[in-house]
Amino acid sequence: MKPRITRRRFLQATAGAAALAALGGCDPAPDARATAASSPVGQAWSFRSRPDLHPPVINVTTQAHDTAPGLIFVAPKNGPDEAGPGQDGCVILDNEGQPVWLHLLRDEALDVMNFEVQEYMGETVLTWWVGQHTGFGRGEYVICDHSYREIKRVKAGNGYAGDHHEFHITPQDTALLTIYNGVDRDLTSVGGPADATVLDGIVQEVDIETGEVLFEWHSLEHVELSKHSTGYYDHLHINSVDVYDEDHLLISSRGTSTIFKINRNTGDIVWRLGGEKSDFELGPGAQFNYQHDARSHPDGTITVFDNGRLSQVEQSRGITLEIDEDAMKASLVREYTHPGKPRSATQGNVQVLPNGNVFIGWGSSPIISEFNHDGKLLFDAEFPIEGETYRAFRFPWKGYPKYAPAIAAETGQGDQVTIYTSWNGATEVATWQVLAGSGPRELTELASAPKEGFETVITVNTTEPYVGLQAKDSSGKVLGTTRAVKPEKSV
Repeated sequence: MKPRITRRRFLQATAGAAALAALGGCDPAPDARATAASSPVGQAWSFRSRPDLHPPVINVTTQAHDTAPGLIFVAPKNGPDEAGPGQDGCVILDNEGQPVWLHLLRDEALDVMNFEVQEYMGETVLTWWVGQHTGFGRGEYVICDHSYREIKRVKAGNGYAGDHHEFHITPQDTALLTIYNGVDRDLTSVGGPADATVLDGIVQEVDIETGEVLFEWHSLEHVELSKHSTGYYDHLHINSVDVYDEDHLLISSRGTSTIFKINRNTGDIVWRLGGEKSDFELGPGAQFNYQHDARSHPDGTITVFDNGRLSQVEQSRGITLEIDEDAMKASLVREYTHPGKPRSATQGNVQVLPNGNVFIGWGSSPIISEFNHDGKLLFDAEFPIEGETYRAFRFPWKGYPKYAPAIAAETGQGDQVTIYTSWNGATEVATWQVLAGSGPRELTELASAPKEGFETVITVNTTEPYVGLQAKDSSGKVLGTTRAVKPEKSV
């Protein structure tokens, strides 16, 4: 059995009129101290109120200071292939590493990747990819609203299956997405067999509402094959697509260590940055290798996660490059390195935050970090040693689930009752109001306690046979109410 890890709240109270009077009205102030249990690295969480949820524990190694506002978004891969503890799925975390929302998979044949916040139809939404992956993916893309209700499921067009590497919603409510499609090719001209399978890297722009394919780009039509000797050839291994400007896209190819600027209308390659056929002169420190997540920015710079797999760089890093398209030169503006010097063979991303900070997911190295503009480490956390996340982000987010909060309760010594409560995804809960009574419809206020982490544990004294809870925000407004339960006898 996996160990149960909870943050505990102990509150002693007495049922009856005297106790209600002492609470002082609609939103009594909490009146006892809170303590927290430790969260050992390499473990999975377990919750009494939600026994179905077992996410991996993420250990904060550098406490957040001067970080940007918002929560942390990851999609841990800890299933059978990765051999890590806990369930795979979408996870929102706070700065203490506590889960805020969990969407965990129960089908071990599926994976979830690329979990983030985007804007669709003028509203912020959650998006992720779900499907099967073996280096590339075959699946579809999910869009959910602030109540965690699925509002759209997007598929690749023209009979293809959507890949996990990219799902980027544009201001026009279209989606840029990636596809890997195996085709038969004769590779004898480049040193390979005559009956090889080549993965054609495809980029589509799809109208999210109608599913219409507005643009489709094939790597095999625009990028020549290089020397290859095996019968299975991942031509480009596209891992990101971004809008460069109104008429151009930016495509990152890990397989060629190249970033392509392509014409959004014709598909023609405008230039290549990096790799053996770079059109740019790369200045000191500007070289990158096996990179991920190339993003353009309004100031003319490009950020890249440089995996550095085949280079002389001693560690992976996030880099910002200045691109001079007149002189065709690329210069290193700054780099973000981790004190632990991780070298990530795969995956990774660099997110520039609104306040200038930079959030980095270190891909196959089980680390997520935030830096200030100058590269000072402001936050750092580690997954269990076997865990990883394709990308990691920080975004502001408010969640208002339509389902009720969860509750479990058990009796203790004498008239002591311990209540366990959680509300998956509810970001605005400040306090829990404890209710008790002789029946499910006869509950009255007993005590209150501050929300503590994902699951709050409250101990009260009562002889009433039923207990329940109300979730309240910081103003005392009731956001939701649990069902009334009879406490079980503790074992």
